[in-house]
Amino acid sequence: MFWTGVALTCAGVGQHVWMFIDSASMGFHMAMMGTSGVMWAAMVAIVVGVAVSGFAVVQPSGADSAAPPAPAPTPPTRASRHGLIAVLSFALMVDQMKPATLAFIQPGMRAEFHLSAAEISWLPTVALSGTVLGSLAGGRAADRIGRRATILVASLLFLGTTVCGAMPTFGGILVMCALMGMAAGAMLPVVYALMTESLPPGRRAAIMVLQAGLTTTGGYMAAAGLAAVLVPLAGWRVLWFAQLPLVLILIALNKWIPESAAFTAQQSRPVRVPASTLFKRPHRAKTLVVSGYALAWGLVYWGFITFLPTQLEASDKGGMSAATLLFISSLLSIPTCVVAAWLYMRWSAKGTMVVYAALTVAALFALASVGLDGSRPVLLTAVILLFAGTAGVIALIGPYTAEIYPMAIRGTAGGWAAAVGKSGGAFGPPLIALVLSAPGGMRTAAVLVAVPMAVAGGAVALRGSNPGTAALHSADATRQNAVRDDLARIDVVPAERTTRGTPVPPKDGASP
Repeated sequence: MFWTGVALTCAGVGQHVWMFIDSASMGFHMAMMGTSGVMWAAMVAIVVGVAVSGFAVVQPSGADSAAPPAPAPTPPTRASRHGLIAVLSFALMVDQMKPATLAFIQPGMRAEFHLSAAEISWLPTVALSGTVLGSLAGGRAADRIGRRATILVASLLFLGTTVCGAMPTFGGILVMCALMGMAAGAMLPVVYALMTESLPPGRRAAIMVLQAGLTTTGGYMAAAGLAAVLVPLAGWRVLWFAQLPLVLILIALNKWIPESAAFTAQQSRPVRVPASTLFKRPHRAKTLVVSGYALAWGLVYWGFITFLPTQLEASDKGGMSAATLLFISSLLSIPTCVVAAWLYMRWSAKGTMVVYAALTVAALFALASVGLDGSRPVLLTAVILLFAGTAGVIALIGPYTAEIYPMAIRGTAGGWAAAVGKSGGAFGPPLIALVLSAPGGMRTAAVLVAVPMAVAGGAVALRGSNPGTAALHSADATRQNAVRDDLARIDVVPAERTTRGTPVPPKDGASP
């Protein structure tokens, strides 16, 4: 059933690819082609195919209630763990390519559809809003239907939404980008949850931090490389179709993505923990800490840094193009993430988070002090430190969140943190644009985003926990709360008590 759905989806996507190839005589411009009956049929095939494959990988609730207990899972070998790390790293890289591609398609899309700056700004806003919804839904799904099933459903959505490159209208592109954003948002927190539950303690944290940082860099560089090679040959639309083979490879590798053994064991005695548990004791404090840290990063990255290349190019002292700045920032993510992983493992998890938050704040205050018309060496040093700090922050937040929450709500918590961070893309750019138009400009904007990051770093220092003991205490508390909730729902019959469904009279002198 799974592969039948994949084949049906591929048939629908293939029809769109053929339509794109057929537009070569028009310079690959499809804005005037309209939506034909064949295109509608192909889109129906995609929807049905994704639904069929998704149903095949989702275990219906209670389906195994009468089945004999499953045998204990075979302990993973070193080779299987290495394979899991490789496949999930590849999945994260494909996941990061999706939002990174938005920066490279906007110029061509704006020219083809004759869009204004205000109109094209809807593209990243809609796509990032999709990632917010996807992170919330994907994180919750991971705790309900499983880590592996959620990853595969997100991959299927990736496959179906590659037809974004053939949409003849800007409205159709926005719809597809929203769905693609949902898939990208759903993938991220689930991978960290599965990694936490599949790798043994010790170097697990360092592997996850490296994975988070390097796949972000790899995804951006892959998108940039494809854009440099393919856009001059076939236009901006080809960037979506060029990712199709990567998505198919990811789906083909699904057998090397096992379900978490801990999650499978929990399903034999499922306890439904509501999402609101994140904001109740004992999780409330750390949820607020993680939320503040993620939100502060979102404001800096999606708000301030979005406008930084343009501001530098407009400055007489900047002397650096936007392309050069983005390339340097990607390269700096590599050593930054290596150092972050080492500190996280060898020193302290929350201490490392505080250090990178402080580095980001220091860079922002340096920019606020010298301004864009200050000394060029000081200015560029501040920009480099800013990218180093934010790269470390984003590499740390996902693994840290996955480690400090118990398994029952790990996916939900990771999805919440990812959604809060991405939400900076929804209101960060308009806020910074408003500040840039006021007196003080970039200096005021730097201070504005530095303050939340400083507060977030201080909150981690005061109320943050190192993952080891935090996860253990949280798991115990969650189990106690779940048992308490179950007992509260039991109807006690005064005249009798039951054991295994058989009425048993109470002992003499004992209360029912």
